[in-house]
Amino acid sequence: MAMASTQATAPTAALPFSVPLAVPPVLSPVRRTLTTDYYAIMTRQADVEIFPGVTTTVLGYNGLFPGPTIRAFSGREVQVTHVNTLAEETVVHLHGAHVQTPSDGHPRDPIAPGASRVYTYPNRQEASTLWYHDHAHHREAEHVYRGLAGFYLLSDVNETLLGLPSGEYDVPLMLRDARFDDSGQMVFVMGDFAGRGTVLVNGRPQPYFEVAARKYRLRVANGANERFFSLRLSDGGEMLQVASDGGMLPAPIPATSVTLAPAERVELVVDFSRYPIGTQIVLENTYGATDASKNVMRFDVVRGARDYSRVPDQLRDPLPDLGAAAVTRKIVMKLNFQTGMFELDGKTFDMDRVDQQVRLGDTEIWEISNPGVLPPISHNLHLHGVHFQVLDRDGIPVSGHETGWKDTIVIRPGGTVRFKVRFDQYAGRYLYHCHLIDHSGMGMMAQMEVAG
Repeated sequence: MAMASTQATAPTAALPFSVPLAVPPVLSPVRRTLTTDYYAIMTRQADVEIFPGVTTTVLGYNGLFPGPTIRAFSGREVQVTHVNTLAEETVVHLHGAHVQTPSDGHPRDPIAPGASRVYTYPNRQEASTLWYHDHAHHREAEHVYRGLAGFYLLSDVNETLLGLPSGEYDVPLMLRDARFDDSGQMVFVMGDFAGRGTVLVNGRPQPYFEVAARKYRLRVANGANERFFSLRLSDGGEMLQVASDGGMLPAPIPATSVTLAPAERVELVVDFSRYPIGTQIVLENTYGATDASKNVMRFDVVRGARDYSRVPDQLRDPLPDLGAAAVTRKIVMKLNFQTGMFELDGKTFDMDRVDQQVRLGDTEIWEISNPGVLPPISHNLHLHGVHFQVLDRDGIPVSGHETGWKDTIVIRPGGTVRFKVRFDQYAGRYLYHCHLIDHSGMGMMAQMEVAG
């Protein structure tokens, strides 16, 4: 893939809140049966308008940036045929899905240029905000950066009956950042966190979103390669956390700030009825943000609306007891200063090497440490195929959305995180890796073999 210019300035950077938010369209099935919904998605290069009046070349699912949203229902199977029209291999991983290995998006299962692959998602899991993205070997970081990502929203009976905001008031928000050259083209440089100064929401730079004076359900996904977001409303107003990576929290958790590492998701309910019509509230990022990247988006309260939605005091039963752990595994995430590579347990990724042997049905404790101090680099760990329960961070119980089902968890410099996980669904070879996805592209990825 040809690289764009390495100049760091955007063409005519849009003023904050000068473009409207775009909500990704919901994809319609090409066919339905009594048990299954069938979809078709084409991976292709496309020209889109990110900055007003400027055309930017991206990689897009169906040419969209981000890709179309798939809405699925638990217990109803989905099959997606992905057609690759690019000149290089692609792979599609449904992040957070419990699937058999042929549909997990392992880099050993590429879609060649001009070829297609069918991915089968049984959806035998709870309602949750998932997302799909590229996972091609050594190319995942650039492919995701250039646009290969989209939402997959899974519902179930329990979630539907809760009465949370729905329809146009249920809004997915994919947050990320990017660097643009002076012609408006995206510039990809591995590990270029400091240079990616433009914040995008659903592919738009710091947009505004016109809302009614009522409750909204905001499904927030951190789709950035490396950037963390600590989100707050500019007036310090309350946001109710109702779901994390793997589904509903047992009860809503009030918060005035929510932090998301790359690939983490959180669902927030914000009640805009507390604001007079005409109010403008900014969603701010306080995590290492510069003046240019502090403002994420703005909510403009422009009208009244009836609101029959609610947020119950109980959203689901308490998380189940996973039982006693048969094994405790200790994983070390570290930058090798001599090689410049990111390593798991002192090794970089080898597709022909199995790093952990896991017995199907076992409950395990994973203890993840990040001993790196200089430079102080955070990592996070994502496990394919399962969700887990976080026990503690540095010996202290976690809070907020980290108390729910997780598939991605941050480990800060000098810190240790423990979580409990049960491998009780599918056998096969699955990945685990840092989801600061530039890090995984530079070696911080490994494999586990789950066997009966």
